[in-house]
Amino acid sequence: MTIRPIRIAGDPVLHHRAQPVSELGPELDDLIGDMVDTMREAPGVGLAAPQIGVGLQVFVWEWEDAEGTRHEGTVLNPSLQKSPLSRGKLDEDDDAEGCLSVPDLRFPTRRSPSVRLRGLTARGEKLDITAEGWLARIFQHEWDHLQGILYIDRLGLRRRRQARSAIAAQGWGTPGLSWQPGVDSYEGSDENAEETQAGGNNAR
Repeated sequence: MTIRPIRIAGDPVLHHRAQPVSELGPELDDLIGDMVDTMREAPGVGLAAPQIGVGLQVFVWEWEDAEGTRHEGTVLNPSLQKSPLSRGKLDEDDDAEGCLSVPDLRFPTRRSPSVRLRGLTARGEKLDITAEGWLARIFQHEWDHLQGILYIDRLGLRRRRQARSAIAAQGWGTPGLSWQPGVDSYEGSDENAEETQAGGNNAR
């Protein structure tokens, strides 16, 4: 499999709705394999096809919860049913999200506490998962990618301004920018890898 470059905020593929998958087969299998390998190398707990420049409705996830249960899978052409958004003040740590397409930034993000994810597996079988907590957050984050939405688009006004300032300071926000997991220094430090395994402040 191939570790693919991850597109950075500003690339058009990240800001347009992805197209449904219409054909299964070896080409799709190769794409999914590359996505999983790229996600692991980054490292992250989820990755959507637009993040590697492919505008298809596919995302993968791989995360181990505090009890040691491993959650992993692939979904094609997903739909997402969400519970009402959480209320109250966001926790700077527990509610913090990151994104492999906005590397090394973290902002508390309001999400629904539970979701129902439906779609197809890579074999074309029906998939139906109810998730809560961090897994629900992962699903919402990746589903947003397929709608052309980045998590920073969901921040409150003050946080959104901070994110945009940070993006501008990095010289991002224009087409054609990417970073290479395993080569570039984004997201790949030992500290970030430990956070990913612990399930906190994870990048996706």
